[in-house]
Amino acid sequence: MCGSKYSTSDCSLRSHIEIDKRYDTISRRCVKGFALSSLIALFTQFFYLSPVYALNLREVEQITKQQDFISQARQFRGDALGESAIADAQLPDPQLNLGLFNLPTDDFDINSEPNTQLRFGVSQSFPRGKTLAFKEKQTKWASDAEYQRASDEVLKSIQSAREHFFNLYYQISAQEILEESRQYFVQLIDIANSYYKVGRVNQQDILRAQLELSRLDDRVIELKTKEDLARAALSKWLDERAFEPVEKDYPTLPPLIPQQEIIDSLTNHQSIQAEDAMVSFFNAGVEIAHEQYKPGWNINVEYRKRFGDNIDGTNREDQVAAMVKVDLPIFTNKRQDRRLAASQHQVSAAKLVRSDKLQSLRQAVHRDYANWERLSERSELYETRLVPEANANARAALTAYQSGVTEFTTLAQARITQLNVRLEALHTKTERSRIHSRLLYFAEGTL
Repeated sequence: MCGSKYSTSDCSLRSHIEIDKRYDTISRRCVKGFALSSLIALFTQFFYLSPVYALNLREVEQITKQQDFISQARQFRGDALGESAIADAQLPDPQLNLGLFNLPTDDFDINSEPNTQLRFGVSQSFPRGKTLAFKEKQTKWASDAEYQRASDEVLKSIQSAREHFFNLYYQISAQEILEESRQYFVQLIDIANSYYKVGRVNQQDILRAQLELSRLDDRVIELKTKEDLARAALSKWLDERAFEPVEKDYPTLPPLIPQQEIIDSLTNHQSIQAEDAMVSFFNAGVEIAHEQYKPGWNINVEYRKRFGDNIDGTNREDQVAAMVKVDLPIFTNKRQDRRLAASQHQVSAAKLVRSDKLQSLRQAVHRDYANWERLSERSELYETRLVPEANANARAALTAYQSGVTEFTTLAQARITQLNVRLEALHTKTERSRIHSRLLYFAEGTL
């Protein structure tokens, strides 16, 4: 305070000088605080080492291949059908016939009647034409379809695991970005408090900084929730490993080939190969139906044992019988013709399903490739222009606020804009990688 020895003008000048000195002290402290926090962040980032157990994308892919139980189930179905194909190619088991014929019921004496016989025979049936050969082929095609579906299931699981992993990476990285901004707003509260004490700003600046800090805390909680959901999704394949720390380096994917090459290779894709196998399966059914117009055969050979003696005292001779049965496919309009027509309809339906599947894959490639190209452009724009411009704008706003040129609202808005741009840049990058993983699924026919 000024004493009596100072005039009124001197007191006023002295007060202004003291206030200016306090402003300079606060500004220097703020600059030092920001510099120190930036140095700490840089030091932490430079010396940060990912844990040796950190989860990365390559491990996720390998574990997914091993833990895809649906694919393994389809493999077993394919194995089962392969075994069945061998059995389908075999003739039916022969039949053993054993019986006692013409036994008299008055005394049940097997020697009293000359026509009493013990018959022992074997019969063997032969299916129509090459039915067995075509049944073997049909079952083999069904087995091949299951193997192709098993491979396709692995590709789908890897694609899904990749997408969930990139989603998880985004949630974790976004939390780190929010934590950096949170530290900034904590410092802004300190600055606003310091300026408020010297009368440079009003209390609204402090309340605004506290409000933005609370909103950041809410966004962090939301991201943590989504992180938990992403880890839960990955646990389908990774089990408890889904909850381990994630490697800090950005995950990389194999490069993409041109769009037209992907489209041209779709006929070699596992899902289309499975549909091709089903078309061949039903074609074999048509061949089986054609074979039903041919006769089937059944051969029976019997040995007939006779009991007792003839009138002259000699033993009754044993007998042998042979018989051939032949199917007569004469009336075919209600059976063979209908089965053939049904088999042909099955082939037509299978071909249409295959065409629809191929068309859906082509449509998905066009959609995702266009999306991937636009996301690539946006990602480059964020990296080369938007993020640097947002950072420069935030720095300029801080300098202007420290100089008393702008209000706290402008500074807060600049920092929020910088935060949102960084989050959007990260989201665009990870979304592009998710689309990339889908295109890799479609391009599997070229790998």
